[in-house]
Amino acid sequence: METRRITVLSAGLGVPSSSRLLADQLAASAERQLRAAGYEASIDVVELRDLAVDIANNFVTGYAAPRLAEVIAGVEDSDGIIAVSPIFSASYSGLFKSFIDVLDPKSLDGKAVLLGATGGTDRHQLVLDHAMRPLFSYLRTRMAATGVFAGPQDWGNDDGGSPLSERVDRAAGELVQLLSGPQPGRKAPVLESLPFEQLLAGISAGH
Repeated sequence: METRRITVLSAGLGVPSSSRLLADQLAASAERQLRAAGYEASIDVVELRDLAVDIANNFVTGYAAPRLAEVIAGVEDSDGIIAVSPIFSASYSGLFKSFIDVLDPKSLDGKAVLLGATGGTDRHQLVLDHAMRPLFSYLRTRMAATGVFAGPQDWGNDDGGSPLSERVDRAAGELVQLLSGPQPGRKAPVLESLPFEQLLAGISAGH
């Protein structure tokens, strides 16, 4: 069974944060639907808040501390990314953008991406299409058509059939579709070369 690796990036600042809650829901739905589609799912959740100092230092020194370097490598090795940011001043957070800026721009080329955002008013949901989507389009990713915005009214009222649950499942399903089949940049399995004697024996056995 093939495995699909997903890195979940949560840029929430609080503990707990609504961004992390949304990221967890998206990841759980994607994992469930990947398994239903016949894939194993490997999910790595990254709280960017914990990397804030390392990210800032990276801008000054040009050096990624071990933990930040490990996360960057994980993003580069992933098949898909779930990226969730809180909305401040009608855009994604500075922490979120700073992490994206420390990545090699080419490292996201062709990756499947699901976008999510949280904010205090529904007016912020336009950020998904007017700020986050252009950013990841510039990075040449393959994005799920549905982005998920969660506002205050979406929390504490989720019984499994709420509009938020439906949006989460629809967006996660689109991510799973992007992750199905051959993936851009994924190396093909190395075929083992058998000794000539074994090949000859197999041919003889077939006759």
